Amino acid sequence: MQHNKIPILCTRPLSPQLIALAEENGLQIDIVPFIRTESLESKELSSRIQYFSSRSITAVFTSMNAAESVTSQLNGVRPVWRIFCLGNTTRKTLVKYFGENSIAGFAENASALANIIIKTGVVREAVFFCGDHRRDELPKILVEHRVTVDEVIVYRTIVLMNKINQHFQGILFFSPSAVSAFFSSNQISAQTDLFAIGQTTAEEIKKFTNNTIVVGDKAGKEDLINKMIRYYQSLKKEKISNRN
Repeated sequence: MQHNKIPILCTRPLSPQLIALAEENGLQIDIVPFIRTESLESKELSSRIQYFSSRSITAVFTSMNAAESVTSQLNGVRPVWRIFCLGNTTRKTLVKYFGENSIAGFAENASALANIIIKTGVVREAVFFCGDHRRDELPKILVEHRVTVDEVIVYRTIVLMNKINQHFQGILFFSPSAVSAFFSSNQISAQTDLFAIGQTTAEEIKKFTNNTIVVGDKAGKEDLINKMIRYYQSLKKEKISNRN
């Protein structure tokens, strides 16, 4: 590791371009995943997805993994779905397959997405394509407002028990699952800065520490990397100003 750069731990793979961008701005990123996901495949699941593909449903996605799993099992069929989704990466995945006009609503956190669905006033049933570690906020709010939620688990999350034996000045988190997996086998110093891709991930971090949390403005890796760069640039300017 280059000791003249700020050491950063990233808990999800990044593109070479984003790693290079961070390095150009004085940050040295090490990548250590704490979860991995696997798409589920079975005759039963395939039959359910094919069943929904022949109907005009309201489909809800809160992760890229769910979007990729479902689209890979549609076998080229492009059903006419009213889609609500969470996060910019998930949205891009769905737009690529279904088209821009298929997106009926988009939000940066689960509660906001649930409220968007409710405010349409026309959704009475929704199919929620999710993972086996999905959070409760969205289905809970929908059910409370008399929206029937049919949950279809299309991928699973596997925890990787990786132990970190060095100090990192900053840690990047991209999901609540990665947060809980990290803290299940690691501790951090009070000086470590934590970066969350969104409010849901930030709330999970708060369960484990009172350290500084910087939240991305938009749900996307590039946005979070750029916000981290600006954060450390601001700290550097502040230190220079205090010395003068």
